[in-house]
Amino acid sequence: MDAYVEGQLEMAMRFHLRILISLFPPFLLDLYRMLVAPIGGGKVAAMMVVTALSCRWLMGQCTVNSVNLPDGSSCNSGVFVERCKYLEESKCVGICINTCKLPTQTFFKDYMGVPLLMEPDFTNYSCQFSFGVLPPRPEEDSALMEPCLEICPNATRRKEINGNLDNKELVQCPKA
Repeated sequence: MDAYVEGQLEMAMRFHLRILISLFPPFLLDLYRMLVAPIGGGKVAAMMVVTALSCRWLMGQCTVNSVNLPDGSSCNSGVFVERCKYLEESKCVGICINTCKLPTQTFFKDYMGVPLLMEPDFTNYSCQFSFGVLPPRPEEDSALMEPCLEICPNATRRKEINGNLDNKELVQCPKA
């Protein structure tokens, strides 16, 4: 990926991170980080319920669920988005990654003091939020290596330009 595109993706992620930060009064984020985040290593049920209830307008139907933790145990610290409206409407892996997944993971870790792993499923548009779980490094995150979605307008144009290559040859979404 060239430096210009990388810079644009970084700007998009920072822009969306600023939006998330602006939704809360600064003192509230500080209080949350000091008082709530330390409880159970960030696996606070209240956070999952708030996320599941307050984000339906953007993501669609959500349920609180149990997730597997790195230590081998499980905990009800997850939110499962059955069919993400944001991903479905954007029709783009790159938009999902750069304007939702990465900024949201960064926001929860850096501003709320809670690790969060988001795992979008690009085949059925679901997404698993696992609070209390650190995301992998970018070079190990399989979501960042996903090819364009079949319904992506950019993928359709690239196929036409490149002589109808099949999806196996589209190694990674150029916007991810």
